[in-house]
Amino acid sequence: MSVINVGQAAVLGVVEGLTEFLPVSSTGHLKIAEGLMSIPVDDDAVVGFSAVIQVGAIAAVLLYFFKDIVRICAAWGRGLVHKEERYHHDYKFAWWVIYATIPIVIVGLAAKPLIEGPLASLWVVAASLIVGSGVMWAADQMGRHKRGEDDTTFKDAMLVGGSQILALLFPGFSRSGATMSTALILDLDRVAATRLSFFLGIPALTGAGLYELKDALGTGVGAAPLAVGTGVSFVVAYASIAWLLKYVAKHSFNAFVIYRIIVGVLLLGLLATGGLSS
Repeated sequence: MSVINVGQAAVLGVVEGLTEFLPVSSTGHLKIAEGLMSIPVDDDAVVGFSAVIQVGAIAAVLLYFFKDIVRICAAWGRGLVHKEERYHHDYKFAWWVIYATIPIVIVGLAAKPLIEGPLASLWVVAASLIVGSGVMWAADQMGRHKRGEDDTTFKDAMLVGGSQILALLFPGFSRSGATMSTALILDLDRVAATRLSFFLGIPALTGAGLYELKDALGTGVGAAPLAVGTGVSFVVAYASIAWLLKYVAKHSFNAFVIYRIIVGVLLLGLLATGGLSS
């Protein structure tokens, strides 16, 4: 029997779609949801399932930013052929995304046993939620929000891309939260920080989903739960992306900071009282 049934897969798809791009930690919320449904969070099949349904969220990004992606890829292709096109910002940005993905790939492969073992604990998730909230609040206060998307540089891309490692090692910190916070510290405005987070997440999350597919299919999760979880994740993530971009254009990240602290404290309480197993 599958370790995750279709109903549970649908719930996890909603959680993934809602939280993948909001700076609240999709991994943390998935682990909490799995724990509440008595799904073993450290099971190889469950870890693989969580990575695969991220592909649904990534598909939502690809669709939402389709025109931007086509423009950037076209500029990259022209630059490979014509030297004069290599000064175009989109051409350089395409390479920056590639370069910025390398650190997280290296760390992800090297630290895989640690990431799927001790660091998968809900204690780590709770602590990371709270610590990450402090980082996000400080970044939003420190940032001058004066630079737009066209002002991004190679340094920005590498620092923001490298910050994804924090979320990889400490589930609960949030990939979106880490990348957006880093971008804010670099003085990008909130919309530019959010869009950069989206673009840098595409190769990393897609690669993780494809890499884990064999584990998800081969160790206890059936095709039906995978299909349902991925499909639900796609629909919910698309709506979440549209909402987030409108929200950050007019609001700070304080609401996310408060929410993360509340969830982190509640999680610590449940773990301490035995209401939830780590």
